[in-house]
Amino acid sequence: MSTTWFITGTSRGFGRLIAEGALARGDRVAATARDRSTLDGLVTTYGDAVLPLSLDVTDRDAAFRTVLEAHEQFGGLDVVVNNAGYGHFGYVEELTESEARAQLETNVFGALWVTQAAIPLLRARGAGHIVQISSIGGIAAFPGLGLYHASKWALEGFSDALSQEVAPFGIKVTLVEPGGYGTDWAGSSSVHSTPDPVYQPQRDARAAYRAGNVPGEPGGVAAAVLELVDADDPPLRFLAGNQAYDTAPAVYAQRLATWQAWEQLSRAAEKA
Repeated sequence: MSTTWFITGTSRGFGRLIAEGALARGDRVAATARDRSTLDGLVTTYGDAVLPLSLDVTDRDAAFRTVLEAHEQFGGLDVVVNNAGYGHFGYVEELTESEARAQLETNVFGALWVTQAAIPLLRARGAGHIVQISSIGGIAAFPGLGLYHASKWALEGFSDALSQEVAPFGIKVTLVEPGGYGTDWAGSSSVHSTPDPVYQPQRDARAAYRAGNVPGEPGGVAAAVLELVDADDPPLRFLAGNQAYDTAPAVYAQRLATWQAWEQLSRAAEKA
């Protein structure tokens, strides 16, 4: 039997590749984008298997309407992928209020609204899978991406709680945590704060680091998502790519070492 997907942010990047992979194997996809015309190629290639929908995920009412429309048009949904999002480059001191709010509105609240819209529909059928496209930046943090990290850590937090809340209803949740990939995440999809010269040495160092790293092939993430969706017991967290798989254990090892080094004071804090 084919799987029915609802995928946000399918104009390009991971969302587009996941949609193409699902359609190529005979699944049906409700594909959303801010500009629906960017989905014309999918419709031309896959016809009625694609339901192209306009959606700005920051609009809660629109998110609920669009998820319900996809559910009614296809007669149900199996997988919901929250992929819409972008990276904001800016040191914490550089961020404006509007920039900070916009990052959270899309990366956190956008995923939250779509998730809330989908839960009752999946619960009613006693099955479903919610896939949240997070990042290694939801585990680790690097200078110049403070609000992006805040958004992904928030996504990770509510999704972890969500996984426990919906498990009794047969709904699975998976956080996909890619490292660096050859998408336009750091290019035309990104937003940059006005740079403060005081941080230029750090900016230069980060640019040199990124230049020395070969990004992964994004199609590999799409293929992995298909396999995760087909798994009987998918993980809550999935590290996608070498960079993510190498970074996460090192980060946790450092945290464990720090906690252990300060164990005596931690336990003393229990006392009056």
